Amino acid sequence: MSTKVIIVGGVAGGATAAARLRRISEDVEIILVERGEHISFANCGLPYYIGETIKERSKLLVQTVEGMSKRFNLDVRNSSEVLSIDPQNNKVIIKNLKNGEEYEETYDKLLLSPGARPIVPPIPGLSENKTAFTLRNIPDTDKIKTYVDSNKPKKAVVIGGGFIGIEMAENLVDRGIEMTLVEMAKQIMAPIDVEMASILHTHLKEKGVHLVLENGVQAFTDQGKKVVLSDGTEIETDMTILSIGVRPENELAQSAGLELGERGGIIVNEYLQTSQEDIYAVGDAIEVVDYINGIKAMIPLAGPANRQGRIAANNMMGKKEKYQGTMGTSIAKVFDLTVAATGNNEKTLKHLGITYEVVHIHPSSHAGYYPGAAPIALKLIFDKSTGKIFGAQAVGADGVDKRIDVIATAIKGELTVEDLTNLELSYAPPFSSAKDPVNMAGYVASNIMDGELEHIQWHEVDQIVSDGGLLIDVREPMEREFGFIKGSKNIPLNDLRDRLSELPKDQTIYVSCQVGLRGYLASQILKNKGYKVKNVDGGWKTYSSVLRENLAIDDKTTTNNFKENEIQVDKVVDVTGLTCPMPIIELKKGIESLESGQVLELHVTDKGALNDLPAWSKNAGHTLLKTVQEEKIFKFWLEKK
Repeated sequence: MSTKVIIVGGVAGGATAAARLRRISEDVEIILVERGEHISFANCGLPYYIGETIKERSKLLVQTVEGMSKRFNLDVRNSSEVLSIDPQNNKVIIKNLKNGEEYEETYDKLLLSPGARPIVPPIPGLSENKTAFTLRNIPDTDKIKTYVDSNKPKKAVVIGGGFIGIEMAENLVDRGIEMTLVEMAKQIMAPIDVEMASILHTHLKEKGVHLVLENGVQAFTDQGKKVVLSDGTEIETDMTILSIGVRPENELAQSAGLELGERGGIIVNEYLQTSQEDIYAVGDAIEVVDYINGIKAMIPLAGPANRQGRIAANNMMGKKEKYQGTMGTSIAKVFDLTVAATGNNEKTLKHLGITYEVVHIHPSSHAGYYPGAAPIALKLIFDKSTGKIFGAQAVGADGVDKRIDVIATAIKGELTVEDLTNLELSYAPPFSSAKDPVNMAGYVASNIMDGELEHIQWHEVDQIVSDGGLLIDVREPMEREFGFIKGSKNIPLNDLRDRLSELPKDQTIYVSCQVGLRGYLASQILKNKGYKVKNVDGGWKTYSSVLRENLAIDDKTTTNNFKENEIQVDKVVDVTGLTCPMPIIELKKGIESLESGQVLELHVTDKGALNDLPAWSKNAGHTLLKTVQEEKIFKFWLEKK
């Protein structure tokens, strides 16, 4: 007698399970019940269709009902809803949403893949707001896109700075809409930590997004045309996207008496069975085990949902395959930057009371001498005593996905930070460096484990200086003109050995540079000369990512609207691919070689080294005529005073 399986919900988990079941057996009877019209669509692609990066709606439909029914011999019942489950008698009640008919269906195995729905809090004025949208499925997408196409809104507000919120903000900006992003936390993108998110905050502002942090929505007024924030600020808008988060679709499971977790997720065992052994559950509706710390968590991601669908299908057909937990590896595009993370962040580890160590590095995505190299900010979190990797985060224009995927694989393979130094990764100048950024992060972490390097974090610096600590900035004097840590003393690295008499041996010396490398070299010189020394991890670049956000300069307010061909250029300085301190040194040489009133054109890929160029120009009396970005290259035109 063949097995009869009913699957509730399509998309990632349900559709994957249906296809896998059929591949295992030609005899199993498979009924797929989907409340919506579409059983398998690319929900991660929805914002990009609204933004018209994806031009054709049909490309969002991964599998049609007809196509999937025929290929996998499925009984697909879309526009149908399972109203209730009777676990004792292995029955469900299904309602046909087109004609209202209700009927009973028996099952041998039942798979729940209902997903999660957007959280919509009871905000005063929301029911009168006809231009507030959430985004979960194709009908939601159609509503938003039709509204944007027909009404040509000038202003929009996105509430919530998670994946969907950020992607919607970018895509609406691409449609020419003035964008305000409101986030209740002190940062966007919860999977990463604040100093990494700060790089994104600065980038969003550069792209013209009005970023409002640590503020929520109190009410909507004037039929949604005004958003009133918690602090009383009023924002005018033509449309609002609610992207506050998701909660599991658990009503069916709850009414069937299945066990639920604290956050409402369906509880499953390692074989993805619920508290009823014939009922399995997968996807955004279930509680998973966090792979790093073993604690139950809600981690709604497409990759794990697909994997769970396959495993549940195997187990329904008699296999015994365990789901090993979710690591939370994620990635997002934020305008010209990529942000990715894997494993646990500092917030999670602190909350759990787990002791950890952190390193920040700022390597290039590939060899600097090959065109197009862009900087990556890479953060590695690990156990100092064992070398176990807890997690990693990265932000950059290029090569971020590759590094986080390698570290995610290393975590899965239980490699240590020392093992990262021994990974043999592919290298050619267009793709990487002979020492890949992953190797580099491993070297720095290993130095800390071996006691060769002691360091402090960006958030400890100000307190140490205010308590009288001696901080030596080993960068070139010119670099300090672009910003420095208050209270630091400048002794360039190359002068350090000649100026040791200025440094006391009876106290810890703290050293800082641009990204941490020269600070490490300085700390080794001092250590070998008998000093106790600690390096500022990640240097000025990491420290200032949070600080600079508070001082963020909007290039638009400091540059004139010249066309490139209207500017008479006297000298071009190309520092693309060069790392600190070279961009600043070459800029200074270039400026010094010019006469008053002459113009220098500067090409750079590491904009971080020159983020304070507008302020520096102003202080030096030079005029910043124009700033443009062409793919990964930033161009500046400076007129000498």
